[in-house]
Amino acid sequence: MTEFDRMGSYALRRLAEGYAVRPLDLGTDAQLSKKGMHFFTRSYEIQDLGHLCIMTMNAMMGLMQMETVVLSVTAKDAPLVNFDWIKAMGKETFMAEFYDCQLSPLPQDLTAAYDDLKSRDQDLPAYESGPHWYDPIRYPFTYAKTAKGADDRFLAAGKAYFDEYLRQLSLLPDCDPAAKAEKVRTFANTLFTSGGPAVDQVKSLFGDEIARRLVCSHMYGG
Repeated sequence: MTEFDRMGSYALRRLAEGYAVRPLDLGTDAQLSKKGMHFFTRSYEIQDLGHLCIMTMNAMMGLMQMETVVLSVTAKDAPLVNFDWIKAMGKETFMAEFYDCQLSPLPQDLTAAYDDLKSRDQDLPAYESGPHWYDPIRYPFTYAKTAKGADDRFLAAGKAYFDEYLRQLSLLPDCDPAAKAEKVRTFANTLFTSGGPAVDQVKSLFGDEIARRLVCSHMYGG
């Protein structure tokens, strides 16, 4: 664990309150370094729920830090969720992204609860990352903000989103774990092949073989 392991610690603690959590052995992939960038990855099987991954990165003597938390639920027909926090040169960016990797649409009354959370920080600048292949399946209640000195507010927003996600799990139907896992696997494979900012960076640093394991296996549990 690192001093900038924020959402990861919270997610792990909250999940352990209701589920059996089993850490997975990632071998040498757990710690990777290249060109002054140091990556630390942990993955967990969440019994009767799905897969959790926590990845942190630091570089430039701590001037750049990153945390990614991915929860892919396969026992319930819930969205795929990614939390990303990045700090660089004193500026923080935080995203709570939800993806439609479900077998059936998310009920409208449940999306409304996330809409309320998104509206909480309207005074903070929105983070614009440009067009990506996954935009059509990313829910509009996704939170993406960037600012200086807003780290505490970002963490509070992330915790609120995660708590609401856990609350909704009890309201969502059980589903075929194999069919749901296939939807997550398709997302992970497309992310690897079509790319994204973080994936492209990992590929350039460590090559396709390690990057595929990190993204498809360790991060999304495929």
